[in-house]
Amino acid sequence: MSNTMGIASAFVLSALFLSPVAMAEESPSFVAQNAARAKAFQQSQAEMTAKAHDAEQTPQASTSAARPQVEKDS
Repeated sequence: MSNTMGIASAFVLSALFLSPVAMAEESPSFVAQNAARAKAFQQSQAEMTAKAHDAEQTPQASTSAARPQVEKDS
């Protein structure tokens, strides 16, 4: 009996603590903040894609051409 009451009280308390979180998802300010975060994420993704595209376009010096060949004496 005690175990059942403990489980029931834990369920009720968790429902009371989590209900404000569930309500916050429906509030206009929460929706606006999520929209702003999504827009910022899309902008940063576009900037990163543009930087990667620019990096592919610019020729890079080869590392083997930058270092002189050293012959080994065996």
